[in-house]
Amino acid sequence: MSEAETDAGPLEWRPLAFLLAASGAAFLLLGVAARNPTPLFLALPLLLAAPAAAFAGPRSAPSARVDARAEGHGADVLFRGSVALRSDGRAGDLIIECDRPPGLTESRPPREGRAGALVTFERAWKVREPTIVVVPPVRVRWRDPMGLVERAVEVEASPTIVERYPPEVTRIGAVRLRRTMLLPGESRSPRLGSAGEFHGIRPAVASDPPRRINWRASARAGEFLANEYEPDRTGDVLLFLDARPSSLGPALDERLLGISRAAAAGIASSFLREKARVGLAVFGEFLDVVPLGMGKAHVQRVRACLLGTRLAAVRAPSERGAIAAARYFRPGVTTLLLSPLADEPASDLVPLLRRRGYPVVVLSPSPIPIAAAQRTLSDEEEALVARLARLLRRERLAESWRYAPTIDWEEYWSLAGFVSFLRRPLSRRAN
Repeated sequence: MSEAETDAGPLEWRPLAFLLAASGAAFLLLGVAARNPTPLFLALPLLLAAPAAAFAGPRSAPSARVDARAEGHGADVLFRGSVALRSDGRAGDLIIECDRPPGLTESRPPREGRAGALVTFERAWKVREPTIVVVPPVRVRWRDPMGLVERAVEVEASPTIVERYPPEVTRIGAVRLRRTMLLPGESRSPRLGSAGEFHGIRPAVASDPPRRINWRASARAGEFLANEYEPDRTGDVLLFLDARPSSLGPALDERLLGISRAAAAGIASSFLREKARVGLAVFGEFLDVVPLGMGKAHVQRVRACLLGTRLAAVRAPSERGAIAAARYFRPGVTTLLLSPLADEPASDLVPLLRRRGYPVVVLSPSPIPIAAAQRTLSDEEEALVARLARLLRRERLAESWRYAPTIDWEEYWSLAGFVSFLRRPLSRRAN
């Protein structure tokens, strides 16, 4: 994402400045009314404190450079960075404000360090489930040591993306997918190597294994040369994200959609690293599409679309999504449907996609763990409600299994079952 600059605002008076000014005015009136000079001497510093603090501060709007990054793994997010003050001033006069994205909780108090014109900050957060969110650029304000006046600092910063998804996602890209069409001008080479099609010869490096060394070319050149291969593309995959509201309610729908967005981001990145072509379709009221593509630029396109995905306000009919998908993607492309399958309309989407020639695999994040954590029932009542919820869930999944393989994703931080399922021959059968 491009860097963003926030303009510095005018000088602002803090509540303490108004309190001191009011107190000074009260002493001034008291001295005049009583004709006593003592309150006048008390009023003078109170009235001049705020103007003096403003005069001692920077004459023009200060500017700073912010470098921020998100670290950690799993449910732990460590958001840290530094603020370098470019204009004259002290780091001790800067106030750092960080907006915590929704879905993240603070795990420990913020930490800051100040040295000269540099401020380092650290925020430790926890995520409840897999997510992909944007942390807005930090806001920086200059404030005098007494806390009487402040001014927004002109900041040059970029938003930070936090991605958390199960570690098994990184292995999904190794699954071989079916190619639905060749790229323009693409042809197969009769000479294949262990890493793909033969591309050329280059000087060998220390990490090249012996089988990659071209011994005949090395003997002629008098130096070690290695074969260069173009990795084979694994095929095409369409990520179909169901962003329609359901009977579960907006709060639960938003959390399930966030889990699906994170899974789609991780799966797309994994397949794109393996030179597969990835397409994205987000079905809300209408269908938002990122066509099949590959490369680093396509990673950013898919990520930008997922970050902008929100829960739709209207529950559109499933047939609209299936018809719209046929306009952008050829039949036969492997389709991964991410949907909680909470209602009948969501389940109808599976057979409609299948009838139009899309081999569908359903990854369904279960609402049961989230709903159970929100209930406050006794142990007996909770056991009964959980049993009924699982029976209804099993019936819904069985209905989906009639048309496509369906994986119940209940342990959000693990996709081991889904990865092992994709590696089975059943997931690559002809449709």
